[in-house]
Amino acid sequence: MAELGRIRGLLLDIDGVLYVGGRVIEGAREALARLRRHFVCRFITNTSTLSLDSLHGKLTRMGFTVAREEIISAPQAVVLFLRHRGNPVCHLLLADDVKRDFGAFPQSDQRADYVVVGDIGERWNYAILNRAFNLLFEGAELLAVHKNRFWQTEAGLKMDIGGFVAALEYAANKQARIFGKPSPDFFRTALADMGLAPEEVAIVGDDIDTDIGGGQRVGLTGILVRTGKYRPAYVAASKVRPDLVIDSIADLPRVLGRP
Repeated sequence: MAELGRIRGLLLDIDGVLYVGGRVIEGAREALARLRRHFVCRFITNTSTLSLDSLHGKLTRMGFTVAREEIISAPQAVVLFLRHRGNPVCHLLLADDVKRDFGAFPQSDQRADYVVVGDIGERWNYAILNRAFNLLFEGAELLAVHKNRFWQTEAGLKMDIGGFVAALEYAANKQARIFGKPSPDFFRTALADMGLAPEEVAIVGDDIDTDIGGGQRVGLTGILVRTGKYRPAYVAASKVRPDLVIDSIADLPRVLGRP
């Protein structure tokens, strides 16, 4: 508890911490309202199925008071990267809604400077992978919104895009640039936006490796919740050791001394 006393800011994962699919985690709304009175909060996510506007709208409809500017998503990190590279031609493997955030960049299926990989759900097939492989083989660079292994849905665990990213890396003999968690740059971007030092911030997440491990590598306190994709066996097999494990975000105000 003495170490937790220095915490001034919270990086809160969204899916699995605040909600799962369309279901709000019990007590999450009330806990967040209390936490916001005492801590600087940012909401971080690797979600690559929703545009920033849609993500903000979903949180608002679910009853969470979150400003659009407080959300730091992995797709937005890719957008910022591309903006600093002029007007690159992109081949986008992204959900249609997320493509709205990439509308400023020219797009092509025939020639590209960058292949951008996100979540396209049930649309994955050999033709799509092979088209991306050929663009990479001809010189395009590979950008991945994230490289997660799996994620939690209301229907259970589902394979995430990490396997497809790995397949393209192997086939094209190229290393993808990863933008979301656990990228150190992603966490540092959030810290800079908060204006806080790593030792003043805790990461609250349901993924032992991506959330907790990624945050700890840049000096954050790692608080793991037993909601979302949390699985005891998976946590036990990980080399990452969280600083604290709690049942859900509903317990966080009490743990941090702000009941």
